[in-house]
Amino acid sequence: MITLLNSILIGAAIAAPIGPIGMLCIRSTLVGGWKKGLAAGLGVASADAIYAAVAGFGMHVISSQLIRFEDGFRMIGGLLILVLGLVGFRRKPPFTDRDIPGQTRQLFTFGSTFLLTLANPMTVISFAALSAGLGIDSLPGSSEGASAFTAGIFLGSALWWILLCTAVNQLRLRLLTPAALRAVNLISATLITGFGVWFLISVFFGP
Repeated sequence: MITLLNSILIGAAIAAPIGPIGMLCIRSTLVGGWKKGLAAGLGVASADAIYAAVAGFGMHVISSQLIRFEDGFRMIGGLLILVLGLVGFRRKPPFTDRDIPGQTRQLFTFGSTFLLTLANPMTVISFAALSAGLGIDSLPGSSEGASAFTAGIFLGSALWWILLCTAVNQLRLRLLTPAALRAVNLISATLITGFGVWFLISVFFGP
């Protein structure tokens, strides 16, 4: 139980910083409503759980191979983020739930954020470092502990995205005017595009 509770905190802590994936989840909520935003967040949580399993079960071979091809993953992720950011400039966010088109696209949204999160293999190092820092360094020797660690990471990450998407959706419905919503949409699309460019630059000019 202690491992599960600690892992929930780890999952929430890793999910909380707003980077390119966080911006995509926020924008998904703005343009597609709560369900689409949640689908994006659960895609992130699922990928986090996979990396937690790699760290928790001590799959060092998989981890080393992921890190070996880090630049390739970052390039693919950067290109996808760049495309999603540019597409964002062309889409007008709906102001009411009745205006939301294609709510059946949640599966696509889930898949895209899942793959983008997997494109960052350094995440597995974060989980390994945090688990060791909290004294969960015996996970590879215990399937029960590793399973609790993986489940806790998913729950913590999912809870964070549920809270964030709920807050963003309430902001969209209650506080934002159509003009303000369009401005937020342009800002988020600009930030996402910038993240994509930064990812690509880091591949070619990084250390």
